[in-house]
Amino acid sequence: MSQTIIDKITEQQSNLPGREGFLAEFTDRSMAEFRRLGIPAVKHEEWRYTRVSGLFRLEMGFGTGTSVTAADIDAHRLPDHEEATELVFIDGRFAPALSNIRHNEKELVVMPLSDAATGEHADKIRAHLGHSAAYHPDGIQALNAAFAGIGLFVMVRKGFATEKPIYIYCIADSRTGYVFAQPRTLFLVEAATQVMVAEHYVTLGSGESFTNEVFELCAEQDAVVEYVKIQDEGPMASHVGTTHVRQTGRCLTNAVTISLSGRMVRNNLNMVMEVEHGESHMHGLSLLNGETLVDNHTIVDNMQPHCQSNELYKAVLDEASTGVFNGKIFVRKDAQKTNAYQSNKNILIGEKASANTKPQLEIFADDVKCSHGCTVGRLDEEAMFYLRARGLGEASARALLLHAFAADILDRIGHEPLRRYVDRLVSQRLAYDIHNGQ
Repeated sequence: MSQTIIDKITEQQSNLPGREGFLAEFTDRSMAEFRRLGIPAVKHEEWRYTRVSGLFRLEMGFGTGTSVTAADIDAHRLPDHEEATELVFIDGRFAPALSNIRHNEKELVVMPLSDAATGEHADKIRAHLGHSAAYHPDGIQALNAAFAGIGLFVMVRKGFATEKPIYIYCIADSRTGYVFAQPRTLFLVEAATQVMVAEHYVTLGSGESFTNEVFELCAEQDAVVEYVKIQDEGPMASHVGTTHVRQTGRCLTNAVTISLSGRMVRNNLNMVMEVEHGESHMHGLSLLNGETLVDNHTIVDNMQPHCQSNELYKAVLDEASTGVFNGKIFVRKDAQKTNAYQSNKNILIGEKASANTKPQLEIFADDVKCSHGCTVGRLDEEAMFYLRARGLGEASARALLLHAFAADILDRIGHEPLRRYVDRLVSQRLAYDIHNGQ
């Protein structure tokens, strides 16, 4: 009998580390769930636009990351990286030799999940690993969980506050063929802590790559967390990612998702607000061209009263690209006095570009303030005329208006060097240097 892609994945998973105790039970249970659920197809409502079944082919390789050097990473390092802690995944595997931990052990714990699950942090792993599965009960989520044995555990210790960021580079090496990467991170932020973490997804080479990632973050009492995801993997890259933020104490979380390139991109972002007076902000920007599809799925789950959330996603769609937004806000029965706002705005540049938007509210409480809305349109012709009349060429005028459209998302990146870096990437994509006026 010929080998199927499911058989190949199962064989690969059975040879991974973490084959003992709780983690072995967790990964084996997840593998069984993947085999039961299978790969999502068009009949699955949540995946009707994001068709991933064609990505699973026998020629996909799982990679070892052994051919990647520090010099390969240099071109993709984020600003002020010399002062930051840099954690590197190669083909979905944590690479300690390429990582630079610049915070001391009293501030930051970094170790493979397989080690954390059997050591002093085992109870924390049991309490938080896999919490995102309830919000995405599908085969893609289960598949990543099955490979958690090569994942990473990070814990920011209680009372720690620093301006030094934590950078996570997730690199797929497609230089020798089609590579399938599954990075997974469990990131715990203890009480009274302030931290900034950024994930940067890139692909080496011009070959095809597929990244299926899960980043689970838990924030405790009085924590302040800024999270930025930069997805810029190239035109041959496909990406399915879940960022799951769990507020277990009254805290503030700010998440910004930037999607700049890819063949097919699916970003899931969950905000689970488990205690009173939590606050969360979710912002996203997609700049699309060619036949790229970016599908942003968001969930805000208000479980307790007096919580506040604000959500704004924007997309610029050129050529034959497709943007999808599916946002859900849940307000549970006990979550009185909830304030929750959601907005999605799209600008169509290409004649064949399209936007599919579906903001949703499910409210089971009666004393709340919630709103949602969406817009799909083209650039303001009067604004274009105004800029053209003052000497700007058509391309420059268009780029300037689009940059202004994106600016309020970029302004949500609180770390100034990173904000300038992303601003530069956006300007380059718009073929206009907003800083130098060219």
